[in-house]
This record gives sequence, C-alpha cells and structure tokens, in this order.
Amino acid sequence: MGCAYHRFIQSKIMKLILKNYSLVIAAALAMTAIYPGVAAARPLKTHNIFSSNMVLQRDKPITIWGWADAGDKVTVKFGTESAEAAAAGDAGRWEVSFPAREASIKPLTLKVSTSDESIAFDDILIGDVWVMTGQSNMAFPLGKVLEQDIEAAQAHLPLLRLFAIDPNEQAGPQEDIPAEKIATEGWAVANPETALEFSAIGYVFGARLQNALQIPIGVIKSARGGASIESIVPSHKFDEHPDAKRYADYIRQKIADFDREATSMEIWQRQLERAKRKGIPEDKWPKKPMNGDNLTSWNIPGMSPSDMGSVHYGMFGVFKGYNIKGVVFHQGFNNALFSAVRPNFYRVLMKLMVEGWREDFNDPQLPVAVIGFCAGGKSQNEENFEAESYAAGPYIRESQRLGLADAGDQDHTAFIPGYDIQIPGLHPSKKREHGERTARWALSRIYGQKVRWENAKLVSAKPQGDEMILTFDKRVEPDDRNSILRGFSIAGEDGKFYMAHARHLLTKDSKGRMKPDSTIIHVWSPLVSKPVAVRYAWATSPMGNLKVLGHPSMPLQSFRTDEWDLPANEEDFSTKAISDYKVLRDEAEERCEFRRNEEAKRGVEILERLKTLGSGE
Repeated sequence: MGCAYHRFIQSKIMKLILKNYSLVIAAALAMTAIYPGVAAARPLKTHNIFSSNMVLQRDKPITIWGWADAGDKVTVKFGTESAEAAAAGDAGRWEVSFPAREASIKPLTLKVSTSDESIAFDDILIGDVWVMTGQSNMAFPLGKVLEQDIEAAQAHLPLLRLFAIDPNEQAGPQEDIPAEKIATEGWAVANPETALEFSAIGYVFGARLQNALQIPIGVIKSARGGASIESIVPSHKFDEHPDAKRYADYIRQKIADFDREATSMEIWQRQLERAKRKGIPEDKWPKKPMNGDNLTSWNIPGMSPSDMGSVHYGMFGVFKGYNIKGVVFHQGFNNALFSAVRPNFYRVLMKLMVEGWREDFNDPQLPVAVIGFCAGGKSQNEENFEAESYAAGPYIRESQRLGLADAGDQDHTAFIPGYDIQIPGLHPSKKREHGERTARWALSRIYGQKVRWENAKLVSAKPQGDEMILTFDKRVEPDDRNSILRGFSIAGEDGKFYMAHARHLLTKDSKGRMKPDSTIIHVWSPLVSKPVAVRYAWATSPMGNLKVLGHPSMPLQSFRTDEWDLPANEEDFSTKAISDYKVLRDEAEERCEFRRNEEAKRGVEILERLKTLGSGE
C-alpha cells in the first residue's frame, strides 16, 4: 500500500509542475530512477504549428491536435465553440475538429485544457494559408534583397502572419516540429522587423495577396537550403513510378549499408589531412570523433537533404493536418549540377510531389505554383551564346514546367518563368519580382481578381527554306516594343545549335502600312541552311526578351522543339549524371568561336538578309 501511495503522490506532484517543461523533465527522470516501473505523465501540449497570432484556413474544417497524459480528457474551446477528446495510445495523442469558417479579422482565442493544465492562444484569425517550399532561394530573406528598404517600410501588415521553419531534415516521419526549429518562435505578425527575417518571395507574395484581398493571410516558410527535389517529395510516392522506385531502392540500400563509425572516421581523416596540408598548428587539428559526433545530416543516408523524403518528413508533412490554401515551390539549383542533373527523372518527381501534397492535405485541387529555376552566374550574350547554351538549368526548367503539367490540373497550377530576373551569383538578390508574379497568378486564377496573368503556347514550328516559322496562340513581344527579338538558337539535323536572328512577321494593314504580327516569328541563321529545331532562352541566365502580350511580368517560358536531351546517366544513381562535362563545354565554346568568325566574315550578307527577314520576301 505504501508503494502505491507514493506512486499516487508522485503522479499528482508531477502534474502540478507541468507548466515548466524543464522541471517536468527533471522530475520525470528523478521519478523513473526512484520508481522504475512508473511511466512519467506527459505534459499537455498542442502541435507546434499552433500558437497565438496564427491564421487558420477558411472554408475548410479546423483540426486542432496535440498530446497529453494517456487517458486524460482534453477540452478545446475555440471562440464560443467547444469540443472534447480523450488522449489515447502510448503517446497520448488527442484531436478535435471544428466546422469550417469564413474569413474573419475578428481575433479569436483557443484554450486547451485538462483537469490539471491549460494552454491558451489569442489573436487567432481566419483566412488563407500558403506554404513556401523549396531550397535556399526560397528561404532567402527579405533583408538581403535589393528592395528591402522600401518593402520593410511598408510591412505594417497586422493581417499578414508569418511562420518560419529552420532546416529540420529527418530520416522518418515526425509527429511535431521542434520548438527550437521555429525561427519565428510561433506565428509572427508582419512588421518591418519580422518581414526582414522572412522569405523574401514568401513575404512579397503574402503582402500582395493580403492587400488585394483584405483578408488574413498566413505564410509558412518550409524551405531548406541545398535541398534536392528528391528530399521534398513525400516518401510514400516513390514506389508509385518505376524510375522513382529504382531510386528509392538505391537509397534504401545505402541506408542498410551505412556504417556510422566508419563514415565518421573517414571524414575525420580527410579533415585531418587537409589541416596538415594547410600547415595548421597541431593543437587546432580536428578532434577525433566520438560516436560519430562529427557527422551532419548530409553524411547520413536517408537523412541527407539530397535523399528521398527527408525535408518533407521534418518540414512539410509534419504539419499536414493544418489545412492550407496552396503551395509555392522554388527550387532547382542542386538538381541542375552536372553531377546530379537527370531532367527526365526530375519531371517524374515533380508530378509525384504535387500529387503527394494534395494527398497530404486531402485536397485534389490544391493550388500549386512553381517558380522556375532562377537565373544566376554568367549572363548569356552574343559573345558567349553557344557556350552558355550548354547548361543544365534550362533542362530543369523544362522538367519543372512539364512535370507540373503532367499533374493534369491547369486551372490550379502555374509555372512562373523567372529566367529574365538576372543578377550574378548563387543567390540572386532580386526576389521581389518572383513574389509579385506568383501573387499575380494567384489573384487572377485562384481568386478571380481583375489582375492579368497569361502564358502563351507554341502552336507550331515549321521549316520554310532556311527559316523556322513559329506560331503562338498569343502575342509575344518585348515589353519595350523592340523589333529585335533575342534569345533564339537554331539547328540542322546535326543537332548543333547556333545563335539565330528573329523577327516578327510583317503584314500590311488596310492602309498599306507594314505592321508586325507578334504571334508569328521568323527565325534564321546564316550557318544553318536546313533548320529542323529551334530553342528559346536556353541557358542558365539566358538572352530572351519576349513577354506574353508585351507585359513585363509575363515572360515567355523557355522552350525547345527538339528531343535532343542532355547525355545524362538517368539509370545509375550511384554515378555522376554527366562526367564528360568539360569535353561537351569545350565543343560548345568552339561552336561559339566559329559562329562569331563566320558572322564577322559575312556581315554585309547578314545585314542585307535582316532587312527582309519576316517580310515574306
């Protein structure tokens, strides 16, 4: 009886101190040491996606969940409504749901309680929640963009709420987001200080929506620098496609073969040899690791941000019970490295990723926007045109666009071209344009606002003598009304592309004046007598000045009419995708030099031909 009485008292004492979590842990450890057979009570908590200042998704059921001591009755009061649930199972998980609500700026409170504990959140709004995911260019903060000063000065937006998740890749499903991984420490109200620390694209997108719609907008940043698309796709989708399953089996074998200690020692040996080569004093050499303490997630198969599902596990799928309006995705750099580029596989993963998100959030029409792989590095120009055309970036952009189209829901998806927003570097400091373009799409197509968003389709590409004639379903022209169309290349049957000249078709109006028809483009190169294929804006930072309807926010997407893929190894994931990059690059540079020399020799001939290009003469 005495032992049972002590257990009863210990349990009651523990519940009295649950509000101080550190004391709870200490008490639990002490109790377990004294009474090994007693299970420690679990403190009442909600999932960490919930906090004061949050935005809950309108027009969808509102689910609140968390954990408590197994068997406890949990009462959840949301505004004037109330619901109850029992904490069940070993984890003591509980969950309640409330009916869908319309958007509202009236602050609400949420109180969760048991007989011994309670948690309260306030200033809760009902509106739309969007998730920003991808890699570092999506995570890139507003405080580092060129327009940060004017954007921050306008960031007094009490109806815009921000939630940021720091890198938290995991090797398996997670039940919660660790509190220390929430950069915003819960939901933060947008202001000049919080905005500067948040995703630039996410902030601009959310701010434009909130101002236009005048409803609460919540934006969740769930982007991991260096992440490959493989890590963002929900892991259960990999077995649904043979190519994805082959990759998944490769990763599973790596996990099975992983030797933590051996890998740890190999890394230490490399670090030690590097330190010796650099002449670093011995007292500053890397310490010999203990139990693999020098490993990072990048070194651990299945947990690496390069491996299937790892970012989804810890940063996106972990809050999938929290209903959302849509997703904006911006990624591509790590999959555009020549060692890793597999465009056909990327296309497969893009489709699986969108499908997986829609399954996660139980919404088969979940809106998804994909911002094209951003420009960076050396800009393409007339002097390096062919050399810069040999790049992986445009193939990844194509795979993003085609993979999204494969999801088969054009009314709720969009590919947002961004190749024209150019500035050198791995992390271009122009980001506002991406956020504004994506907001333009959302306001137009998802919200039905009178905001223009269009794309154009290539209807046909036909050879006509030594020209290729392109026909589009909409006008495509420079936004400065320049008659010189840039960014085209043309090839014959040998597959060698050269920079080409392009002009709109010229037609006579009713008064006999010549006017351009900007739905038809003539493309020509003096080096290709029998053209069979055309490419446009085909480089990492390409030339290309065409805009749909001549609107500066609607660039024509890069495209090609050929099927000459990169010579990438898409079968064996254990090897580099392209190992002979330098040979192929050298050939492209030689082609560039040849074209420049030939055009210099034939300058007068070219000038004469350009006078009639597009005129039909």
